[in-house]
Amino acid sequence: MSVDRRFVLKGMAWGSLAGLTMGASLPSLAGVSGAPGAGAGSRPVVALVGRETADSAFVEGVRASGNPMQLQKMDSSLSVMQQLDMQLRSGKPMHIIGLLDDATAALVIDQARSAGARVNWVGQHMASAGQSRHHLLNTSLAEGCSRQMSRQLHACGAGFSLNEERSGSTAPARQLAGPARTMAHSEQWAASLGYLLGSLGVRRPAMAPLVTANRMPLNGSFVSFSIET
Repeated sequence: MSVDRRFVLKGMAWGSLAGLTMGASLPSLAGVSGAPGAGAGSRPVVALVGRETADSAFVEGVRASGNPMQLQKMDSSLSVMQQLDMQLRSGKPMHIIGLLDDATAALVIDQARSAGARVNWVGQHMASAGQSRHHLLNTSLAEGCSRQMSRQLHACGAGFSLNEERSGSTAPARQLAGPARTMAHSEQWAASLGYLLGSLGVRRPAMAPLVTANRMPLNGSFVSFSIET
């Protein structure tokens, strides 16, 4: 069964979308028109964030990647989605990344599909009580990112589990995990994710900035993505 057919959305409308779960599979990247680009290095980075992620370790990680970044607030309202649609169809090369709630992210990815953009990464993330779970679907452009992320989470003692699927590949999903040894770096997953996505296609990233427990915890379910126009 293809990843696309196994991706379950519990009801859809223009302004709202029922949440995805970690048990549901990710949307196929193969359905996006156009082959993956050579990389996002020449494209300005636009980071889409929501109410919960606007001041999160994710943004800290994106900024630490060293690439010029435009931070853009995102929600599922009609006006905001129309603005995004105009950006996607403007013809300007952009590298759009983000960490959003499930419903808004699903609409963003659907907009990207409709506009013919290239989706190089989709991730589902669940975080609670110092433990994070991640289900990633990516293309060859993101080769090595899951291992990089898992190495950093393991090194700082953050508990995690990570499953990675390669779009269009029949290889088994890569499964990585590490036990929680400390609560001090429970937000490291978001910083590492932002750093990786901000660096995607530019260079093989080094280590993301280390996040300590003095930041507001980012708990719940989120979806990350990397889109090229």
